Amino acid sequence: MKTLKITLILIIVMSTMALMFNACSDDSGPRELNIISMMVGDSDLNAAVSPSNVRVDASIVITFNSSINPATANPSTISLTQEYDDANVPVDITVDGATLTIKPQNILGTGILYQLDLRAGLLNTEDQPLAQTRRTFTTTGTFSPAGAIATWTFEGTADDVVGNYNPTANGVVDITYEPSRNAAAGTAATFNGTTSIIEIPNGDELITTEDFTLNFWVKTNSQGIDRGHFVIGLGAFFGLQYEIFGDYRGAKFAMRFITSDGTSIGEDMWFPAEATDANSGGWQGWDFAKSLTPEQMIAKLKDTWLHVTLTYKGSARKASLYYNGELMKSFDFNLWPEGSIQRTVTGMHYGGTAPEVVNELAFGFIQSRAGTLWQNEPWGGYQFPDANHFKGQLDDIKIYHKVLTPTEIRLMYESER
Repeated sequence: MKTLKITLILIIVMSTMALMFNACSDDSGPRELNIISMMVGDSDLNAAVSPSNVRVDASIVITFNSSINPATANPSTISLTQEYDDANVPVDITVDGATLTIKPQNILGTGILYQLDLRAGLLNTEDQPLAQTRRTFTTTGTFSPAGAIATWTFEGTADDVVGNYNPTANGVVDITYEPSRNAAAGTAATFNGTTSIIEIPNGDELITTEDFTLNFWVKTNSQGIDRGHFVIGLGAFFGLQYEIFGDYRGAKFAMRFITSDGTSIGEDMWFPAEATDANSGGWQGWDFAKSLTPEQMIAKLKDTWLHVTLTYKGSARKASLYYNGELMKSFDFNLWPEGSIQRTVTGMHYGGTAPEVVNELAFGFIQSRAGTLWQNEPWGGYQFPDANHFKGQLDDIKIYHKVLTPTEIRLMYESER
């Protein structure tokens, strides 16, 4: 009898414990959604300090404590923005159980602070939300917006480090790589002023665009010469050229454009000392010009590092020139006289024809050696040592098929100087 009572008591206790366990289980409800780990490339986004030197091709991988509802992982709940202008970065989002992967659709810019936001609309499969979460990280290098078509950093080579615009087999002549403007900039390509040249095939592809930005650093070396410098050339004025005048009191870009009826026309971004615009006695299409004294211009162009940026915006028909991150001059084809063909320009293009000029981009001369234009002129023939060969250094040449903003240009200069 005593044994039976003990057995009944044990059954009652066990039943009570089972009821209590079930009650506790029912009260706990679905699991909350929490983050276990967050990584961007090899860097921990959950570290006490925001990661820096993050690879520009890094993906973000987040591991949660429960499986994610894929339908809730979308741009409304997940965003990546670049801090300097709050622009949204397009990303691909994938879900694999409790793992969320965020991959930028394009290579990120360098030296840029990015912000990742995860919002409460992100749910697990039990419909539990994530608390609003924000993390930041900075990519490696100095500031440079994403999207460059070609970049030449001249770190011991003339190869394009982001695209496929590499020199021809014999297209690097008498180039040395010497210290650039600062230690962070590494080395720059040095040109001897008589024979140095770098030739890039298919250069016409680089300027055939509605929107365009060319950015580079240049330093002339006036020692032993009293002539101008042909710094960059793509078929001379049939494509794109940049030259610095022999007295260092000015420089110019010559560019080629295509109109709505297919007519090829040229136009110069001429920027001398004491420049004028439409408001100071200059041409009506020049909507801005900063007037520098001859001494100020010489100080920028002669034997010192200069950051040069040229932009062209097709929809506005407007070109702008910046030195050291500051607007120097701009022109607007819409301000040309009524009926002018310039008012119908649709974009930049290459208008050269072989053998007069060849579609090779040249660093160090006005065109590649294959062109016959001016070949017998003492100032324009490559074979003449006293022609206007560039003497000095070039570094960090970048080409975009978009228009960098004034903020981006300024930040690039300030970061790289």
